[in-house]
Amino acid sequence: MKYIMDREIQIFTEIWLTAIVTLIFCHQIAARIPSGAARLLSLLPIIYLFTTLPLRLSSFHLAAPTIFYLVWLGNFKLLLFSFNQGPLSTSPPLSLLHFISIALLPIKTKQTPISPKPPSSDKKAFHPIIIFLLKFCLIAVIISLEKYREFIHPYLILALYCCHAYLGAELVLAVTAVPVRAVLGLELEPQFDEPYLATSLQDFWGRRWNLMVTSILRPTVYDPVRRVSTRILGRRWALPAAVMATFVVSGLMHEVFYYYVTRVAPTWEVTWFFVLHGFCVAVEVGVKKAWCGCWGLRPAVSRPLTVGFVAVTGGWLYFPQGIRSGLDVKAINEYSILVGFIRDRLPVNASSLVL
Repeated sequence: MKYIMDREIQIFTEIWLTAIVTLIFCHQIAARIPSGAARLLSLLPIIYLFTTLPLRLSSFHLAAPTIFYLVWLGNFKLLLFSFNQGPLSTSPPLSLLHFISIALLPIKTKQTPISPKPPSSDKKAFHPIIIFLLKFCLIAVIISLEKYREFIHPYLILALYCCHAYLGAELVLAVTAVPVRAVLGLELEPQFDEPYLATSLQDFWGRRWNLMVTSILRPTVYDPVRRVSTRILGRRWALPAAVMATFVVSGLMHEVFYYYVTRVAPTWEVTWFFVLHGFCVAVEVGVKKAWCGCWGLRPAVSRPLTVGFVAVTGGWLYFPQGIRSGLDVKAINEYSILVGFIRDRLPVNASSLVL
């Protein structure tokens, strides 16, 4: 087991070093090629590498962020860069370190300058750290409970999986942003914004849940589809078409993610989960327009309804594919392997501290 983890770490390091080298090419050479088909052609080998390199990994906890960062976000950012759009195309051009960081990591720099905080806000600045530690402790408790899932009601297990998916994604993305803030001093947009407080599905998917995906799907899918649909279908149907296209692409990318981590042929349940939510969001937006934006529901009612709908449909369509493939068991078992791997490499052995 120790050899397997050592080998996984080696492959993980090779993948990320390769990605960094290819982005040096993008920054130094591809950026000088005129945008459009010529630049896209020059970037196709990089997109191919980003798509295939994560297939070498078998560990869920190393493969999952690598797939998300390279296969999805990285490739979509390169596609935008091909046409001189997106976060990699700025005026003046990004420095090499900024270019690599934004291309490889799920971060988005704030567009407006941040004014210095007054001294009295120091106490508030400590608040996110407390929240982070609480969420870290909560996910540790959830992982401990999941080990005894055979003794827990299936509905409670699904609730734990929902919390696990949210907390795991938020904590991984937050930890990823820490070195960027420390080394580059960038002010970054939040990656999540308390999705459990969402008052509608539009609020949940558009303003609170995994905002890095939202920020990359808007220019790559939503905006182009809405422009084309406006010309073909008219303004009335352009927005629903753009919403549905965005959710379909998100569903397909989640299917790709599932395939990479399970190596099992897709059953398309995950895609249907996003198709259902895309349809519901499109209907919700249409109802809001008809009612002039007035829902008539108080947050005390709309929040549990929204989160409950996401959780129930997630348990119905999103999680079963991973559970059938044993992905949940694999992920839980890997925690103890990772803990042992880290413990064996600590400079001071814990047993030597016992007097």
